[in-house]
Amino acid sequence: MTNTNDIVARLWNLCHTLRDDGVTYHQYVTELTYLLFLKMAQETGTESHIPAGWRWSDLVAKDGTDQLTFYRELLIHLGVEAGGRIQAIYANANTALRHPRNLAKLVSSIDALDWYSARHEGLGDLYEGLLEKNANETKSGAGQYFTPRALIEAMVEIIKPQAGEVISDPAAGTLGFINRADRYIKDATNDLFTLTVAQQEFQRREAYYAIELVPDTRRLAQMNALLHGIDCEIILGDTLSPTGASLPKSDVILTNPPFGTKKGGGGPTRDDFTFPTSNKQLAFLQHIYRNLKPGGRAAVVLPDNVLFEDGVGAKIRGDMMDKCTLHTILRLPTGIFYAQGVKTNVLFFTKGAANKDTGNTKEVWVYDLRTNMPSFGKRTPFTRAHLQPFVKIFGEKVDGSSPRKDEGEEGRFRCFSRESVRARGDNLDLSWLRDENTDRAEDLPEPEEIAAQILVHLQTATEEMLALMELLEPEGNRRGEVEAASGVVAG
Repeated sequence: MTNTNDIVARLWNLCHTLRDDGVTYHQYVTELTYLLFLKMAQETGTESHIPAGWRWSDLVAKDGTDQLTFYRELLIHLGVEAGGRIQAIYANANTALRHPRNLAKLVSSIDALDWYSARHEGLGDLYEGLLEKNANETKSGAGQYFTPRALIEAMVEIIKPQAGEVISDPAAGTLGFINRADRYIKDATNDLFTLTVAQQEFQRREAYYAIELVPDTRRLAQMNALLHGIDCEIILGDTLSPTGASLPKSDVILTNPPFGTKKGGGGPTRDDFTFPTSNKQLAFLQHIYRNLKPGGRAAVVLPDNVLFEDGVGAKIRGDMMDKCTLHTILRLPTGIFYAQGVKTNVLFFTKGAANKDTGNTKEVWVYDLRTNMPSFGKRTPFTRAHLQPFVKIFGEKVDGSSPRKDEGEEGRFRCFSRESVRARGDNLDLSWLRDENTDRAEDLPEPEEIAAQILVHLQTATEEMLALMELLEPEGNRRGEVEAASGVVAG
């Protein structure tokens, strides 16, 4: 992957060229998506899907103001006239570039890349590398849409998606989970070759569902799916609206719901939840365990507050443990999502049988990968090796029923009975190790992580205030007052 990494670095360095054009990191990646798609279509011989006259060679043939004018027209044309997945990628596209010289720099630099090596190593991997680079850049704010690939790989390896299963992600981001699940299945089936024709058709057309709220992020997900050969329906919408209620039931759900609250406040608009709540993570959890088929399994990244929030939070956790076997919780170290500055966990659970809606969880195993671990970030990258001990101790069985041993108060893996959890008010924030790093300056989070954590708490508090005021005043008469007063926070 050396050549791919080198190409990613070259592409990312181009963003510095655009600073004078006022282009943000996220706009830059979106801009690259528009251009890379045209170039990759040329390199892979699939330009026939792009209308004649609107291809990479047509863009390269122009220069100066004519090139920028043509590029703007190209984006509109492909977003309206191209049809199919190309039209979906360019839907409502527009450019943030204002100076012809910057477009010329991007076009010439992309044209000069080592495309032979890129094709050999995989264009999908190149694009994934670019998305990861963007997510790891704190100033881009894209970490909320990108789950670390090391964590995704471990979650998929544990959950073991199989050919023939319906697999979904109700908070798709850039489609990392479905991309990895598809790769896992293709590796197990010799790129689907060992499946029947009917099974191959299902796998290509019906196996995956995803939903994403943010249009530009959905665009990146569509590009990612296309480059990895995945024909996945990526719905533009809100899982916590009636759109989410209409999603097909799933055999497997792999997801990392967004942290914090949706900009603009307000709670979920679905009317099918047993426990209405303005907490969007709790609402997502409710969707996930309700959307599983009997015997279906899920691996979900959730922040700490979902584990300990009382009131309706305790009711939702209790309902989940009744309807599902919550067999394992992985307490993740800090710094993985440093752009948000929150502490996170992965919940692994399996839906009960069709006729068994109560009493499914008998015990909960917790693996503490947080206490006495370094604070990960730019100085200390989080890698697959850090997760390997957990993957090994989890065992081979996807329902968490492999033989396990409680390591006691000095170990990282412990078992808690359902009765002991119930006695805690269904509080699943279970920890026991003494943190030996709390007083060591070298293990403190980076300043940017501390600032991000403070910002998230302020944003969450502000959005919850807005949601409460909307409940009290349906017309939202005071909304402008709150937003104006909190502009420095919400911006």
